[in-house]
Amino acid sequence: MSGPSLPDWRDSFPWPGPETHKHARGRLGVVSGKATQTGAARLAARAGLRIGAGLVRVLCPPDAAAVIAPALEAIMLTSFGSPEALAHEARGMDSVVIGPAAGVGDATTTNLRALAETGAALVIDADGLTSFEYFPDELFEVLDRDDVLTPHEGEFRRLFPDLLEVGREAAAAEAARRAGAVVLLKGPATVIAAPDGRIAVNGNGTPWLATAGAGDVLAGMIGGLVAQRMDSFDAARAAAWLHAEAARRFGPGVIAEDLPESLPAVLAALYERRA
Repeated sequence: MSGPSLPDWRDSFPWPGPETHKHARGRLGVVSGKATQTGAARLAARAGLRIGAGLVRVLCPPDAAAVIAPALEAIMLTSFGSPEALAHEARGMDSVVIGPAAGVGDATTTNLRALAETGAALVIDADGLTSFEYFPDELFEVLDRDDVLTPHEGEFRRLFPDLLEVGREAAAAEAARRAGAVVLLKGPATVIAAPDGRIAVNGNGTPWLATAGAGDVLAGMIGGLVAQRMDSFDAARAAAWLHAEAARRFGPGVIAEDLPESLPAVLAALYERRA
């Protein structure tokens, strides 16, 4: 593979074996926003499927189902009418992505709390983070070490307003300790930190990722790897690297929709060079 050298997480990448079936490859859920805000969840779901999750299901409010259904093929769709119904549908999922265009407010905070009771690892992005801006401790109380927060700097400041002044790496490390979860702080040099003190800086960032929806794709990729039972810190590191490599390979003109479609070539090259 041309470009940046391969990092060490490749040794734990969840390649399927001869006896693998779709349920063994993990079950990923992605929570959609309302009917006018479904694109982000569809991007995340497709990315999760491309990265190898065996089964992906979009979970949506009832008004969004008719909008989403025509846009899905291998990805399944289930609607929910209450936080309790969402939790019921998410039971049995290995991971759930919540936040991309989910809407900022009580509905998202209530849905997230319900999901935290299901045992699925959570990947929390965008509106799922901003919804807790004024009471971040209530978010941290329901997290565990398998969960992943994926803020850009603006979202990071909403949850950790006192930390960025100490530098991105130290800020991410303290945020992970405070939240009790993995934190992926997006930027030109994305920082990934685990609550046990592990920290990494992604070294192959590219400016082509400065495009709407790219973060939704990254959240779906992390969710897809966590669904395959990859360690959440390694999953976040791997997804950040693969995400950037997919954008680098496509180059000028890349948009978020292109990223999942660029992953097979990146994964094929990685597979050929596996240990």
